[in-house]
Amino acid sequence: MATHLTGSFQLMKSLNRSLILNIIRTSGAIPRSEIAKQTGLTPPTVTNIVSELLDEELVVESRAGSSNGGRKPILLTINSDSRYIIGVDVGVKKVRLALTNLNANVIQRKLLPMPHTHALTTERFLDLLLHAIDTFLTENITQKSKIIGIGVAMHGIVDHEEGITIHAPTLKLEHVPVKQVLEQAFNLPVRVENDAKALALGEKWFGAGRDVDHFVCLNVGEGIGGGIILNDHLFHGNNSLAGEIGHTRIDINGPKCSCGNNGCFQTLASGQAVKERAHTYIKEGKKTSLVAQAGENLKYLDGQLIFKCAEEGDEIARQILKETGTFLGFGLLNIIHFLNPSMVVIGGGVSKSGKWILEPAKDVIQSQALTHEAAKTRIVVSELGDDGSLIGACTLVLSELFSHVHSK
Repeated sequence: MATHLTGSFQLMKSLNRSLILNIIRTSGAIPRSEIAKQTGLTPPTVTNIVSELLDEELVVESRAGSSNGGRKPILLTINSDSRYIIGVDVGVKKVRLALTNLNANVIQRKLLPMPHTHALTTERFLDLLLHAIDTFLTENITQKSKIIGIGVAMHGIVDHEEGITIHAPTLKLEHVPVKQVLEQAFNLPVRVENDAKALALGEKWFGAGRDVDHFVCLNVGEGIGGGIILNDHLFHGNNSLAGEIGHTRIDINGPKCSCGNNGCFQTLASGQAVKERAHTYIKEGKKTSLVAQAGENLKYLDGQLIFKCAEEGDEIARQILKETGTFLGFGLLNIIHFLNPSMVVIGGGVSKSGKWILEPAKDVIQSQALTHEAAKTRIVVSELGDDGSLIGACTLVLSELFSHVHSK
């Protein structure tokens, strides 16, 4: 009985600690009295937990508050540089690493190429991650003792509880025990998540979704993935499949997808779809400046070049992006009708194409939405930019520190 009571007390204390930490984080600066008021905890409980946080240097005090003639209240703020996190964003073509503080500010970063998928095995992939993180730790040796965890954002379907990549079709990998291997190697807590879900969590904490309870985040790059925030929490669904919007079918006679089906959303509206659409126009002999600018064998033909040519007035480049935006709009419309979110956040490389893709997408929504309210659903670009999934990877670890309940 005593063991049960002790365990219950420790759990409650841990929950209260996370609750207080999170209120300090979201408030920016707050006095102890306001923490007690917002949490419903007794002032002595708040004082005791805050004393522990001060001793651990997780929070610091200041007298920057305002007063009505008396002493300024002592405010508590997060000591953002007291701890660090390593974030890893595993893409199809590259692996990116970042060291961030508790505010997700990037302190150091590193980029490595991903081997061609035909040469990639589970063992080689894990060796790549191990070597990359080990080297990164060595390069940041002065912060090493303050690192509290590693967050990994990965392409594909991820079992976030076990930290296993179940199915990564573009990388041709299955059942990769990322969490187990990294925790054994580095003796640090490891969180693993799908990259689009990590992006959604990052947007919720640090980006466009800070003040939004329900929204969907689309990561539109080589493929398309989705992350769903419901009631302020990341939603996983059954077997971690929620958000796989890229593999919903838009055109049954459309291009072949990496999953084996035809006409998936990502075959029509992703960065890869932009490039393939450009190749088709060029093979048809369409007059475009893309040919001259893409180099021999169209070596440099990519979304960035197509966007550049569109900005310079190339009609074919503009048509490519408009068609892609129209298909993106069809997918967004499905999301809006099915989930009715307050907002959809667009991240990934395609989001950089601005009006050439987003305006046609919005036109589809405004002209075909079932209701006037649905047509007004906000479509915004990620505030985290290129670092979206990387910041999201770090947020996976931060969510463990600041909140025991962060996903469903």
